[in-house]
Amino acid sequence: MSKESQTRDENVMSESPGIGEKALNKAAEIGLSSQLDEVENLDVNIKTEPLKMVQGQVDAVEISGEGLVMQKDLRMEELKMQMGNVAINPLSVAFGKIELTKPTQASARVVLTENDINRAFNSEYVRSQLQSQKIDINGQLMSIEPQQVDFRLLDNQKIWLNATIQLKETSETQKVAFSAIPRVSANGQTVSLENVEYGEGEEISPELTKALIDQTSNILNLSNFDLEGMSLQVKQLQVQAGKLTLQAEAYVEQIPSA
Repeated sequence: MSKESQTRDENVMSESPGIGEKALNKAAEIGLSSQLDEVENLDVNIKTEPLKMVQGQVDAVEISGEGLVMQKDLRMEELKMQMGNVAINPLSVAFGKIELTKPTQASARVVLTENDINRAFNSEYVRSQLQSQKIDINGQLMSIEPQQVDFRLLDNQKIWLNATIQLKETSETQKVAFSAIPRVSANGQTVSLENVEYGEGEEISPELTKALIDQTSNILNLSNFDLEGMSLQVKQLQVQAGKLTLQAEAYVEQIPSA
């Protein structure tokens, strides 16, 4: 066999997943899906060679998903995650699992649509977070209940939020509207809203506005979107009309398996 044909055959072998890889791919897909309420599409692609797998080495793991709904009713339009040089327990492979022997870093790309973020704001999880706070309104501590939250992603890197909030103690409603530019903090730990501009003619309670700004930051931080064994940290974000794209780093301790 010529060296050229041997190299070609090796390339074909490396590009075609073997039985072991297919089984692990399926186990990881089932494991990840079990943590989600809804999945439109989810693919896990493990790339390695049989000898490396026996030695506990995996060249790369790629996760690609669309329409992933977390159990807190938070939705991602798109998720792409890539990790390389993954160390695994070779014994776990025999049981169809990928057990990491040490944590690994991954790069991730997450796309959220305007509808996704509106869904998050109106989810029971986020509403309960807002309702658990006591807000100082004109010197009186009050509980708040979101009636309607309308979130928009504009084409000038800005977000716009328009909310109607009911004060439980008085049944009075307050409207809060503002635009802002989301930015990732220098240390990459948080997303903050800058250049906040308030809607004209609105009666603004600074504390109420701050509660909504903080909740917006929390949703954009992706901290609510963490899967078991995986945590996401935003590095860059881009706002386009109707769509928010986040480049993130993921700290992966385990890849869920069936």
